[in-house]
Amino acid sequence: MAEKSEDRCERVARDVLGLEELRPGQLEAMAALADGRDTLAVMPTGAGKSAIYQVPALLLKGPTLVVSPLIALQRDQVEALRERDEEAVSLDATTSAGKRASSFESLRAGETEFLFCAPEQLARQDVVRELAAAKPSLLVVDEAHCVSAWGHDFRPDYLRLGAVAEALGHPVIAALTATAAPPVRAEIVEGLGMRDPLQVVRGFDRANIRLEVRRSDGDGVEQVAEAVGELDVPGLVYAGTRRRTGELAGRLVAGGVRAAAYHAGLRRAERDAVQEAFMAGEVDVVVATSAFGMGIDKPDVRFVVHAQVPGSLDSYYQEIGRAGRDGEPAAGVLFYREEDLGLQRFFTGALPDEQTLARVAEAVRDGGRADRKRLRERLDLTARRLTSLLNLLEKAGAVKLGTRTVTWSGQEPAEAARAARAVAERHRDIERTRLEMMRRYAEQRDCRRVFLLGYFGEQLAEPCGNCDTCRAGTAAERNGVEEGPFPMHARVEHTVWGPGEVIRRDQDRLTVLFRDGGYRELLLSAVLEEGLMRELRSDAPDRV
Repeated sequence: MAEKSEDRCERVARDVLGLEELRPGQLEAMAALADGRDTLAVMPTGAGKSAIYQVPALLLKGPTLVVSPLIALQRDQVEALRERDEEAVSLDATTSAGKRASSFESLRAGETEFLFCAPEQLARQDVVRELAAAKPSLLVVDEAHCVSAWGHDFRPDYLRLGAVAEALGHPVIAALTATAAPPVRAEIVEGLGMRDPLQVVRGFDRANIRLEVRRSDGDGVEQVAEAVGELDVPGLVYAGTRRRTGELAGRLVAGGVRAAAYHAGLRRAERDAVQEAFMAGEVDVVVATSAFGMGIDKPDVRFVVHAQVPGSLDSYYQEIGRAGRDGEPAAGVLFYREEDLGLQRFFTGALPDEQTLARVAEAVRDGGRADRKRLRERLDLTARRLTSLLNLLEKAGAVKLGTRTVTWSGQEPAEAARAARAVAERHRDIERTRLEMMRRYAEQRDCRRVFLLGYFGEQLAEPCGNCDTCRAGTAAERNGVEEGPFPMHARVEHTVWGPGEVIRRDQDRLTVLFRDGGYRELLLSAVLEEGLMRELRSDAPDRV
């Protein structure tokens, strides 16, 4: 009798990786990949996402391509694999031509199992051609939320990966991320061209992190400094602007705290020095913009303080998830004032103008099958800007994106520009509903964890007991999920907003995530009395 995939994965995990016991969700994801099924795994950092792809990689015939946005993290993973006698290489802009050639040669010869690279490398046609010749059996996309315009760390370079997968012959795809609400998961699947993927969603509940919201007065600098003084170090403070990171870091240093500022405006050497000092315990508090954190695995971070409200619960939960990875008590403190929402609304308000979209559309049409580099030079646009505009045009059905070329669909440029602008407006409106959910969380009197997990499509029936509302007693009134029509995860259709999914159900109201309308809170009585919504009878996608 043939050995089952689950048994093979357990054996390899034990014998090669030394894992005697697998964590919830790991085995299901491993076995699906080993069976050749595309898989999206949403698990917190530290939950063993690397093992999810490393085990099936050793069972599938052919090399494994791992796409990761962080060069430092790639090198760490290469080192860890080599320590286990697994051949692995990384490829980035600093890799010499000779090293590139030898890496691809060993990949084709079957001598190297793992090749790590950043998505920018896959914009190079020679790289894609060499990889296609090596016939990879597994394509791993780490930090997969970056592919989604819904995501809190959207990166246009990730938009090429669906075309790259096709150019490589569509190997099995493993998409991995620590945080992805339902719309982000849907866009990951679409953007990567995943086929009938298994979705393994686990571990949103970080019960050891105490959740707290404090009202902020004025600029909040003194309040944040006072809060940091009450908390155990090391910790992180997130601020909305570069200027504010400097102000807060300066105030903490003046108060005797070993603190440093970190933001994208600093020189690379300065950023690296701050990160290294924090990891080594020489700096106790890093005050940063959202530029800091991805790939940082420091288990003993005791707190994450947000000095200003972030733009979504996605980014908020990703950032507080950097606390307490050792399982010990930690704190996530959010300073909130309604005025700060205006800054975030400003960030989500920018829209591309139709004239620029039309210029791009005309250039693609005139080129027939246009080369990205020539388009960039002709239009005088940055690579990032051009990629974003082309993505909108693709979503509007005007172009088809390849790894290097763009193909015209036949629409009139002016019509394509209007349609693409409408796509951008819809995304903006949806982003603003996410900001509204952030406001709802901050002003919540019910259990904050119940609300937060509901946003990600997870159900916690009882108050958590480890947030400020639970401790204040205001969350005690909730008695689990109410029974009745439109239960949690029910597929629904609204007369205005179309299809959606119930992500939270209270006694008198529903929170529904609509595909085209974003997050909406509805009064249950109005829905029932006016017949605004009906429940659909359909099977949900696979979810473990």
